[in-house]
Amino acid sequence: MSLDIAFFGSSLVSSWWNGSCTYYRGIIRGLHELGHHVTFYEPIAYERQEHRDIPDPDWADVVIYEAPDEASVRKVVQQARGVDMVVKTSGVGVFDDVLEDAVLSLGTYTAFWDVDAPATLSRMEADPADSFRALLPSYDLVLTYGGGEPVVRRYTELGAKETLVVYNALDPSTHHPVDPDPRFEVDLALLANRLPDREERIEEFFLRPASLLPDRSFLLAGNGWHDKPVPPNVRLLGHVGTADHNAFNSTPLAVSNVTRDSMVANGWSPATRVFEVAGAAACQITDGWEGIEDFLVPDREVLVAYDGQQVADHLRSLDRERATQLGKAALERVLSEHTYGHRAVQVDQILRERL
Repeated sequence: MSLDIAFFGSSLVSSWWNGSCTYYRGIIRGLHELGHHVTFYEPIAYERQEHRDIPDPDWADVVIYEAPDEASVRKVVQQARGVDMVVKTSGVGVFDDVLEDAVLSLGTYTAFWDVDAPATLSRMEADPADSFRALLPSYDLVLTYGGGEPVVRRYTELGAKETLVVYNALDPSTHHPVDPDPRFEVDLALLANRLPDREERIEEFFLRPASLLPDRSFLLAGNGWHDKPVPPNVRLLGHVGTADHNAFNSTPLAVSNVTRDSMVANGWSPATRVFEVAGAAACQITDGWEGIEDFLVPDREVLVAYDGQQVADHLRSLDRERATQLGKAALERVLSEHTYGHRAVQVDQILRERL
């Protein structure tokens, strides 16, 4: 069975202010390899086209559209008429409410694919008049890239017909070990865009350890940090494109992961970079959240900290030999259980059973 699928999302070709980009790429490439055809519709927004990471891929068709008003967005959606399935992702960033309504007019099997389910659910639960809350029961399927049983239960309570979790994962062809790069030689590195619901945790789990370890070096990369006050041993780098992610992960003694507030509160929500860092065979120090044991084993495949002091303690006791052991174990784990090949097979089975 080969399906023609239309995706309406933020961007497939640019990771600029678009943390879900590698998730989309991994899933869609995997579906292509299983024989499905995907057309990805993305708006011109947030300078993403000026900061592309890749050209149009050969495993998907990309339609880039202007979105000056509601009418133009609805007209673009009509281009997808006749497909076997249409997907509206969360967080497109331009006329999301219009897209969520317009895709339902196509009269085909329709899925909402939520890449930030804890935040989406919190928004709907807090506002009975939320526009998507009224549309949710009309969608045939909700897919999320994290959240486990708590997300499934909360979506069901809000009227979703069916909710399934498709966790993010590793694309080994994109993220893998490489030789160290002097640009990224530090003790602890973090790649994360500056977002309101994560900044306070980054202060605790990254900037506080830097203050506690003035003799160690730290690197903070990502959009939005240029005017953030940081300790003198923290270097700010700005945006790092996906072409440099492997070197960024492979070079430091350890790589940090700091989770967004809503995802910590819900649990079972590993960020995509958790798998990408493991794919580079890097030693990872993550903040603690419920369910991490389902993905990586603490103290064997990942180091877990519940405050900044614990991050500092991990880093203080870490040497290159121990870091290498942890990184290799993490790589073996994700290659055996958490690749986008695994996830694509899961999605393929879901679609076969329903379509």
